[in-house]
Amino acid sequence: MKQDWKAMWIAAPGTCMNDWRAPVKPAPYFRKTFVCDAGGKAEIHICGLGYYELYLNGEKVGDHVLDPVVTQYDRRARYVSYDVTKALRKGVNVIGVILGNGWYNSHTPEVWHFDKAIWRDYPKLRLDLEVDDQIVLGSDTSWKSSSGPIVFDGLRNGETYDARLELKNWLSPDYDDQAWLPAAQVMGPGGLLEPQTMPPCKVMQTLPFVKSWTLENGDRVFDIGQNIAGWARISVSGESGTELVIRYGERLKDRAVDQEHIGCFIKGGDCQTDRYILKGEGVEIWEPRFTYHGFQYVSIQGKADIHQVEGRVIHTAFPQIGRFECSNPILTKLQANAVWSYRGNFVGIPTDCPQREKNGWMGDASLAAETGLFNFAASSSYNQWMETISDAQRPNGQLPGIVPSSGWGYNWGSGPAWDSAFILIPWYVYLYTGDTTAIHAQYDAMKRYIDFCASMATDNSVSFGLGDWCHVDSLRMADAAVTSTAYYYVDTLALAKFAGIVGRPDDQARYEALAASIKQAFNKKFYQGNGIYAKGEMTALGCALYQGLVEDSQKAQVVARLVEKVEANAAKVDFGILGAKYIPRALADNGHAALAYRLISQTDFPGWGYWIKQGATTLWEAWAGDSSLNHIMFGDISAWMYQYLAGIAPDPEIPGFKHILLAPHPVPGLDWVKAQYDSPQGRIISSWTVKDNQFCWEIEIPPKSTATVLKPDGQRTEIGPGAHHFECACNP
Repeated sequence: MKQDWKAMWIAAPGTCMNDWRAPVKPAPYFRKTFVCDAGGKAEIHICGLGYYELYLNGEKVGDHVLDPVVTQYDRRARYVSYDVTKALRKGVNVIGVILGNGWYNSHTPEVWHFDKAIWRDYPKLRLDLEVDDQIVLGSDTSWKSSSGPIVFDGLRNGETYDARLELKNWLSPDYDDQAWLPAAQVMGPGGLLEPQTMPPCKVMQTLPFVKSWTLENGDRVFDIGQNIAGWARISVSGESGTELVIRYGERLKDRAVDQEHIGCFIKGGDCQTDRYILKGEGVEIWEPRFTYHGFQYVSIQGKADIHQVEGRVIHTAFPQIGRFECSNPILTKLQANAVWSYRGNFVGIPTDCPQREKNGWMGDASLAAETGLFNFAASSSYNQWMETISDAQRPNGQLPGIVPSSGWGYNWGSGPAWDSAFILIPWYVYLYTGDTTAIHAQYDAMKRYIDFCASMATDNSVSFGLGDWCHVDSLRMADAAVTSTAYYYVDTLALAKFAGIVGRPDDQARYEALAASIKQAFNKKFYQGNGIYAKGEMTALGCALYQGLVEDSQKAQVVARLVEKVEANAAKVDFGILGAKYIPRALADNGHAALAYRLISQTDFPGWGYWIKQGATTLWEAWAGDSSLNHIMFGDISAWMYQYLAGIAPDPEIPGFKHILLAPHPVPGLDWVKAQYDSPQGRIISSWTVKDNQFCWEIEIPPKSTATVLKPDGQRTEIGPGAHHFECACNP
């Protein structure tokens, strides 16, 4: 980590924010001409808040967008390092930086109060240039600053670009910057300045729009055919001064872009709207820099010739490491939709939706974490987000429901089912990769959280929290005390395991005892006998089974009651986001994978298959599809397919897939499954077919791994690296 900063924090002159109602200003531009005679390795280290674009000698440095990743800025900010050896010249050089507001100056009034965040201020930057480990240039008041064509940018609003104000050749050594003003030295954001080690956000794909049409009012609407996070790149021509209004949405009303359901929480300015003002010089190509949107449809209003419109897909640039497909097109499409929703909801941090909120909801992130780790190399991103969670934690251990938080979400929107992200995500990262970074780094903060829960408990039971959110019928939702107490138990048990990992035997014994007491209290309070927990809701039964709270002597009865509930409801969903993780897993774990498969694949309302039947390209927030159409909180279904259909699972005793548990569950109606997963040890392949009751299975094990194989006929065997073939009778 860089310690010897020479640079000052600088900002445009006259941008000291004394009031949260301070006016929005155009994006500031900075430039510095300097002479460098030294050769050797050259690095630039930059923190530009809220977002930055960096240029050296006329070219953009790197391919990052929306950089750096948001943090609790008063506690921690990230800097990014670039190797610029090839771009640095001997002699005269020019560095340029453009800054955007991003999360740091979230000026839009909205219900989460980021416009009142303690850290909020105008954009600022700190930059050092090192050559052969010697600092040769730092940001200071000799840098020049000006406004430019980005006259407005707001994270949830959009960006306005007036091309008539472009600063031509501003990155040239010969550019006349006499009208530019000296940059001002300002206070930093207040937090530690640390390196950003997670992958950056990038433009990951460019998609053409599949169809377009013109409305009676002259607006043109473009359909990309896929719900994404990102923005539109336009190619247009027209008269100077013509304003194009570019609106983004994920649904239509009377063939026009409908923003009603996504703009309701934005209390000031436009929602998901960019504006481009033409300079009138031939074909003009433009895309925003400092905002992003969630959308499938784009409408353009204004009198100009539109030559091309493309969708630019933006998300954290972690590689995709998992692939799953099967003979059932509904499940294959569900897998694709889950991948799209995960991408669209990981733009720097895990979020709930890319169009309405962009908030780091902890419950959504926790529920989707295993899907993320099966499909993407996301562990370093999670590890750095854990630092942001710890920065948002109050001294008494309390956590907010969203991270980062401006101060909102501590007393509503949190609770153990959401807060568990702070403990369960490090557990999942450990299972899937063997990485204990977050466990060691956050152990004491995790202890504070469990101790906070203990302070909220009555007879080892807790009731605060949202519960089984987005249930198909809130009147049938299980009591939040059921799910909150269950997560309190699971988190405490995980903390005991972490205590063993970090070498705290006294803590381990303490939290094992506490977990045992919570389990006893859970059963005393919620178990009604005859296999029924609480009022017999699917979620209550699935929760008790999945979270390991059912006593062995009662397990068969609880499983029977759950099966009865699902079958009596014609295998339709009767739960919310928590039950969506519990119930398919509880069924498959207890010999009823076929019923779980039926629950997942049936296409009547409500259910995942119903979404596919309605033409969904991502996962939805609600079973009825009447709110956000790109949420990830129901996304554990992808991890379920890897683990139970393909049969690939990590071994908690030997994590990181050094030892693999392979146990596929062939089910009626499914003829084949193909899955591959690039584990830390190498690629794992599980591919099987069923024909005439004969199960044929192809397996590949990485060179340094072993596996326990459980075939559908019940036979168990141990195998080593390489390719393996098994056949057996199949009676699913």
